[in-house]
Amino acid sequence: MTNRFSDAFLSEAERHAAWGAEQLHVLGSFLPGGPWTAELSSCTYQQGGLELRVAVLGTYDRDERSWMWGWANPGWRGEEVVALTEAVERYGRAHGIPELAAEVVDLAGFDDPDRAAEMLAFTGMGVVGAPGYLGQMAGPGTRVYFLPDDPRVPRAALEPVALPRVLLTGAGLIGHSAPQVVRGFFEHHGVPYRTEDGGGRIVAELPDGNAVEVGFDGLGRISGVGVDRISR
Repeated sequence: MTNRFSDAFLSEAERHAAWGAEQLHVLGSFLPGGPWTAELSSCTYQQGGLELRVAVLGTYDRDERSWMWGWANPGWRGEEVVALTEAVERYGRAHGIPELAAEVVDLAGFDDPDRAAEMLAFTGMGVVGAPGYLGQMAGPGTRVYFLPDDPRVPRAALEPVALPRVLLTGAGLIGHSAPQVVRGFFEHHGVPYRTEDGGGRIVAELPDGNAVEVGFDGLGRISGVGVDRISR
């Protein structure tokens, strides 16, 4: 699609690409199928017999091709159901990311506005550290996005054996900066890392005693991921 997102936004989105994709898979496996309902006054979401506490992240108007953050919606402004997502605006202003600080984001200039809306939802999820997001049609042309705000939702664990797949998958989602994907993944999991060879390699020591080395080629793409046992 035509990239009209700012570099600041794309860089932020990349920080969450690898761990966020894994987390969405975990949420999808946890949530039962079936029809859904939501009661915003009590911050509850029900699906397949499971009730979760949620926050409203935003809404996407498919006819207008625009996104409105939950905290900016006049009907919800200041309500408990958007309290969690107010952090998105604060983060956007503090870090100079216009798409996160604007009340409404115009998506009409994108080749694929639907995908652009998903990127906004994905990045908002990452900014607040939520365990996924849920997008549901709430009308003929309106899609509402919820963030689970419930400790019962499991969190994706760091699995050394799966690291090559996870990092390569994350790097392929947006394609803006593979090193940013890797840094964001380790930061999310609280894993210390260092950059070597002038940025050509990131090395981290995992909690289980394994060392992971991620290499990048001349175009900044991941060229290899190696996981080895550290000698003590």
